[in-house]
Amino acid sequence: MLDYDEEAGLYDASRGGEPRAAAAEAVLDLLPDGTRRLLDVACGTGIVTRRLAAGREGLRVTGVDLAAAMLRQAAVRLPGAVLRADSRRLPFRDDEFDAVSSVWLLHLAASDADARAIVAECARVLRPGGVYLTTVDKSAAHNVGSDIDAVLASRPPRAARDAAGLVDSYAAGRGLVTTGHGRFPGRGQGRSPRRTIADLRRGWFVTLPPGEPIAETFAARLAALPDQDRPRPDPWFTLRAYRKPGAAPAHA
Repeated sequence: MLDYDEEAGLYDASRGGEPRAAAAEAVLDLLPDGTRRLLDVACGTGIVTRRLAAGREGLRVTGVDLAAAMLRQAAVRLPGAVLRADSRRLPFRDDEFDAVSSVWLLHLAASDADARAIVAECARVLRPGGVYLTTVDKSAAHNVGSDIDAVLASRPPRAARDAAGLVDSYAAGRGLVTTGHGRFPGRGQGRSPRRTIADLRRGWFVTLPPGEPIAETFAARLAALPDQDRPRPDPWFTLRAYRKPGAAPAHA
């Protein structure tokens, strides 16, 4: 598993940079009219969060993340609007936000229990009538049918904590109702063989521990591919929206 404090310095450049904020457009498209308070859980360096804050007049966005180094970059982009927090234990009151988003988070959960706890916390701080939005099936989205995917297909499997069916069940367990979905491109996130090798050696692929013989076997196969620096097609990610039943309270 990547250490996101160590990754912070190169994270934006290695993950597509500013174009990654396309995720914000998909979130904004699924926000109900009248949404004023949005919590962005696992805001990372704040690229997506900043675009959310700028994307709708009157929308107040708060970002939280556990990695202190990532959060320092987010704080530059959103002064006074981000804080450090564990997504499994959010430091907010019940029913505090009109909407909660968690983009590219649930796939990182160490266990189904952790993923369930994250969804439960997002539901808890969401007001009645509000919506929770989260990406699902992230790892599957990276399989675009390329030669890189063909090489990686035989690696040991890892449970997908953000599988759509699982997330639906976690949401339903907290009384949330599925209300819609969207898709958005992972702009600048298409893999090249050389970048994939670098990711492998930094621990991006959990079942291929850096330095282990199995990891180096896959690195050698990737190094044999043509066009080492040519990115393959960008992935397309899926966003799900869930509504918390109940009448929305009037805003002051």
